Amino acid sequence: MRLGAPVFGNFATPDEWAHAARRAGYSAVYCPVDHRADEQTIHAYAEAARRADLVIAEVGAWSNPLAPDEHTRREAIEYCQKQLALADQIGALCCVNIAGSRGEPWDGHHPDNLTPETFDLIVETVRTIIDAVKPSRTFYTLETMPWMYPDSVESYVELICAIDRPAFAVHLDPVNLICSPQRYYRNADLLRECFHKLGKHIKSCHAKDIILHQRLTTHLDECAPGKGALDYRTYLQELGKLSPDTPLMIEHLATEEEYVEAAQYIRNIAREVGVTIR
Repeated sequence: MRLGAPVFGNFATPDEWAHAARRAGYSAVYCPVDHRADEQTIHAYAEAARRADLVIAEVGAWSNPLAPDEHTRREAIEYCQKQLALADQIGALCCVNIAGSRGEPWDGHHPDNLTPETFDLIVETVRTIIDAVKPSRTFYTLETMPWMYPDSVESYVELICAIDRPAFAVHLDPVNLICSPQRYYRNADLLRECFHKLGKHIKSCHAKDIILHQRLTTHLDECAPGKGALDYRTYLQELGKLSPDTPLMIEHLATEEEYVEAAQYIRNIAREVGVTIR
């Protein structure tokens, strides 16, 4: 597997960016530009990553393609198409977004999110995004979420079958699936199920953690890797069975020091369970 995180600092050239990632000990990176970059810049970053043996794990397309406002929805779909095209051009493993929400905020819960009608709308929307771009070397993926599809392994499998596009794949964020005490305490089983049923479709994964607090009714908070209850031994063992280029990307931390600490925790666990980080 490969490990990655945001790269801190100011860089005058793509090679400086790539060298900074390598100095930090990373072999995977987030895409450093968006679709507004010119072709020369995109090529320069792709080449810098190649020379440094860095995998560009993912291009974010964070937006709401299911927005109730039609203008916002159309803009989001167009943005996803442009970001997917960028991912294909720069050689990223995937372009990732959430499915979207039927209300506000763009990533929030809504009574219509988990309905058959919304499932069908997601299928239609993802097909529209993929069919406009027709990527040849990357994939459009949806990040797992607690209150919108895909909210479970089963719903992700159903989406893969319903969307029926070779360019649709899986972005795995298991912490986002842990939305109950049952899943919290059995998260090793959840992880094994994720990789058993989705493994061949997984293109990139997120690294974070989760903690259940002792107050009613149920309070779950995201935290840094190693600070919660996610079974990282199982997570890394399962990741180690996939392609050695599969990236695990640390996210949502505030400082460079926190990323360094999280990366060291993951490396330590990987050594314990015999998983090689490239």
